This record gives sequence, structure tokens and C-alpha cells, in this order.
Amino acid sequence: MNFDFHTHAKISKKADFSISYIEEMAKKALQSGLDGLALTEHFNTKNFHEVYDTLDAHFPYIDGYYDIFGLKVFPGMEVDILEVGHILCIGDLQDVRAMREQLVDYTEEGSFIPFAELLKLRSNYEMLVIGAHPFRPSTPLKDLDSSLLKQLDAFDLNGKDLHTRGIEENIRDVKLLGLSLNKPVVGGSDTHHFMQYGSVYSVLYEPCTNVRELKSVILNRQFTWEVAEDLHDRVSEANRLKAILKKKLEV
Repeated sequence: MNFDFHTHAKISKKADFSISYIEEMAKKALQSGLDGLALTEHFNTKNFHEVYDTLDAHFPYIDGYYDIFGLKVFPGMEVDILEVGHILCIGDLQDVRAMREQLVDYTEEGSFIPFAELLKLRSNYEMLVIGAHPFRPSTPLKDLDSSLLKQLDAFDLNGKDLHTRGIEENIRDVKLLGLSLNKPVVGGSDTHHFMQYGSVYSVLYEPCTNVRELKSVILNRQFTWEVAEDLHDRVSEANRLKAILKKKLEV
């Protein structure tokens, strides 16, 4: 099962959620060879709940995932923390919605939830939590308290960072961080545009239909990850097209 652990369904936080855009994204994800993905839209995106309200209205939710043209889409969100860093939280729909409700007072920069409090909050739910792009200069998760980092389930080998920091350097650094904390590393494209799908992804050795199965596969390290030979081309083109779309939205 080819799986992307870090994806977005909106071109930007300020954009409205579009059913036609997510349909196009899903079709292109399938064409890129993916079988499933975690939809980790930013928790403080415009009208967060509209994303899942719209998906509920158009696609079946089956035991832990949305079936969008045969693509398994697992609910999730990307949460900013006070110490500066991003955490991917993937879970059942009702848990993602409930956890987001408890973050309603933490959506503005300067008032994000402290890392320790987020970890405590997630303990109330069946969640897979992943440290996103830990070596990104703007959100250097790697520098935070190791006792907190050890409470994460995995770290994100991120498509954007593989492009900007260099493939070999970023793989080395994220792998070493994972080894130092005894945590696995999963692949996530961090796409906002479909061209970035397939740049990096995880190959799960077992099919998964809910977060419990996903978490089991990751914690038991029953997976590997793949980086596309044309990663730089995919990310560069996605960035170019994303900039055009964002400019159109601003007009």
C-alpha cells in the first residue's frame, strides 16, 4: 500500500475548500501510484470544519477513511505548537473533529498550544502523531526537548525539505534523528498541488483501513519509503503552479 502521510487539500490556508479541487487531487494521487494518504490540512486553515463537512456530503466514510474514487483518505490535521514546530495528527474522523474543537483557543500565532499540552491532549484519542519536517529552518522541531520528541510516533521525511535542503542531507539528518530517539521515519510529500504527489511516500507492507492499523504498521516498522528520482522536478513544478493559483485567488 503506497501511502503519503503529509498532504493538503487546499492551495493555501486562506483559500476556500473546493470539492472540485479535492476531486482533482484524488484522481492525480491515484495516477501517481498512491493507494492512500493522510489529509493533514492546517488546523488553523480558513473554515477548518468545512473541509470535513464537505467530504461528509460527497464521499462515504468507511471505518476510518474516506473513499474518494478508490483512494483511501484518512482524516488528520497539522498543528502548530508554541515552541515552533508542526505536528501531524492522524485519527478517526470523530477524534480529529473533537481534538480540533479543543484547539479553538490556540489558532493564532503567539498563542499556539505548548508541545507538552498537545501530547497530553492527544492521549485522549487514538492518534498517530508525527513530527513534521523536523529540520526545516523555520520550524526546527529537532531542537525541542527530547523527552517530548520521544512521545511522538514517527518523524516526517518531507518532500519540500528534500527539495530545499537536498535529498542526501535531509535523509541523513532525519534518519539520524529517528535513530537517536528510536523513532521510525515516514514519507510525506507535503503537497498543496497534485504535481508533488509521489515525490516521497511510504510503502506499507500491510493494507490499512483505520488509524489503529496505520499506527501498528508504523510502530512495528512494517514499511519502507521511496523518494522519486524526479523529486526536484515534481516539487519545482508544484511550487510554480501553486504560485499561479494563489495569485489568481488574490485577484
